[in-house]
Amino acid sequence: MPTPRPALPAEAPTPDRVIALSEGALNAPEGQWPDRVYKRVTRAELSAFKAPTSAPARARAIVYGGGGYINLVHDREGVEVALWLNAQGIDAYVLTHRLPGQDDNDGGLWPYDIALSDGISALDYLNDLDPLPLLHIGLSSGGHLAGVMACQPHAQKAKGVLIAYAPINANHRDYKAPAGKPDYPPVEKQAFYDAWPIGIAGEPHGIPQMPVFLAYALHDQIVPVDHALNLIKAMQQTGGDVDAHIFPQAPHGFALRERDGTHDQWPAMAQRWIDKVLGA
Repeated sequence: MPTPRPALPAEAPTPDRVIALSEGALNAPEGQWPDRVYKRVTRAELSAFKAPTSAPARARAIVYGGGGYINLVHDREGVEVALWLNAQGIDAYVLTHRLPGQDDNDGGLWPYDIALSDGISALDYLNDLDPLPLLHIGLSSGGHLAGVMACQPHAQKAKGVLIAYAPINANHRDYKAPAGKPDYPPVEKQAFYDAWPIGIAGEPHGIPQMPVFLAYALHDQIVPVDHALNLIKAMQQTGGDVDAHIFPQAPHGFALRERDGTHDQWPAMAQRWIDKVLGA
């Protein structure tokens, strides 16, 4: 039976630990809980939220929040997802990654693949911990990064990747939907989308070799459903495992809060998928 989504605490939860993955000052979010956002990232970090259970955690997950690679939606698509995973007995590590094309604190700009580099650093860190099954969980642009990470040849290979309303492939200049959509600024952001289209059969480096869960909005104007359809077709052609859900009333950014429509059931569906891929 699905675990009820935990109510949001009145105050911002404190991570069990904040792990620095690069040099730089501690990041400072803007806004108030539960809607804090990082508009500038000074260093790569993992915020660890441990499952509050007497038994050891059954798995761990890296959580990738969205924000279009120009900021990071830390609470709605990061911490809140971590708390949901904690309620399922899963330790969650929310990644605060540096942003392509943003000031690198040394007179230059972070390169196009800086988020990937920070994701690899997160995998390196987890690889030194006691072994546990791993999941990649990403919403919006964080879902694109989760898909990218699911394609990496790393010792920390995940059991599955969960992607919600993410621009995984149709921001690529060769696969844009709608056709003719302008490139995204800064140029480093567009270059990352071009380097990593996730779910295009003709781009095999971007086909996850693991089970994939998708949750998308049919009428999303920000992230057209073409992104999901492209991946579904590619997984069909390659024999991949994809559990896809497309909701007619869902807005972009529905996350765990929007409940006015059948998309209020997606967390329960996702939990059943998580149980399946973890062998529970």
